[in-house]
Amino acid sequence: MTPKVAQFLVDHQPATPCLVLDVDRVEENFRAIRRALPLARVYYAVKANPAHPILERLVGLESSFDAASFEEIRACLRAGAAPSAISFGNTVKKVSAIRAAVDAGVSMFAFDSGEELEKLAAHAPGSRVYCRILVGNEGADWPLSRKFGTTVELARDLMMRAADMGLDPYGLSFHVGSQQTATATYEAAIGKVGMLFTDLKDAGVNVRMVNLGGGFPIRYRDEVPAIGAFGDAIMHAMTECFGNALPEMVIEPGRSVVGSAGLVQAEVVLVSRRDPADPVRWVYLDIGRFGGLAETEGESIKYQFVTAHDGGAMGPVALAGPTCDGADILYERSNYRLPTALRSGDQISILSAGAYVTTYASQSFNGFAPLAEHYI
Repeated sequence: MTPKVAQFLVDHQPATPCLVLDVDRVEENFRAIRRALPLARVYYAVKANPAHPILERLVGLESSFDAASFEEIRACLRAGAAPSAISFGNTVKKVSAIRAAVDAGVSMFAFDSGEELEKLAAHAPGSRVYCRILVGNEGADWPLSRKFGTTVELARDLMMRAADMGLDPYGLSFHVGSQQTATATYEAAIGKVGMLFTDLKDAGVNVRMVNLGGGFPIRYRDEVPAIGAFGDAIMHAMTECFGNALPEMVIEPGRSVVGSAGLVQAEVVLVSRRDPADPVRWVYLDIGRFGGLAETEGESIKYQFVTAHDGGAMGPVALAGPTCDGADILYERSNYRLPTALRSGDQISILSAGAYVTTYASQSFNGFAPLAEHYI
């Protein structure tokens, strides 16, 4: 919790649930990432939090942007981003979205299949394209390897075909999974993609960019390596693979830019001991999985909670949301402990919740409105 956020909560006592986010912390995080990887161009992953104040601040810092939809492209343009600074990074795009992006001046597109490449050739001729490779996601709390990416063999074939189809075979990309805590996973992925990059160059393909994706972690309940450790590991691996002939480098951080900048302020709706013999209390909050905490699915992302009773006696709890859906449980197996003095009506802060909360919030499930957003 930054001092600005803490003061805002005291001064305004906003209705809950709400996100309060310090845009100055976004800038600090962005600058730290840039220092850790000065040779890489930063394309902020808009899906992490597409709020206008964030995009506007990042435009002022000369960031580029990784967009997952034409709606995100439009949000970047409204914030002042140049079309040339936007990559359409989703490998699954409607033809109408490709056309709209081209009409808006965007000329950089991701793909990972032959059919997507054909769509780009037909509707975005001459554009720069990069192929996403399937790599390991070991060490990631939120893996992304099942849905996206193709094999090295198919990627080689597609990149060889791209130029003949009127496209610019610009580069290769990968993603090691979100909230990736193992630096070695980046090193292994770079080695895999590096061999294909060299093979394509030797075959006469004008490939010249490696997109390292995002995935850099932030601290939730447990400590994680600092961004500098990832920068060192990535540059060591890149130098091992490419020597002094480094290709253009792109990174797509999202969580690590905005996550620690915000918190969700919530209210305890009920504290219930459902079985007198069970020491575990059930704590129900006015925000749950459908209100924006979707990354608690499988108890993957483990948020840290702060209450006014911290420092007193603690006891085991299960945490759940307010809806009538039985799946709206945040944590039941992750050994959370909260103060025994916690009661209905108490405020509770969910730290490092600036990423993937507002964008995951349902519109009106059970009639609950999306959480309010305050950018300061």
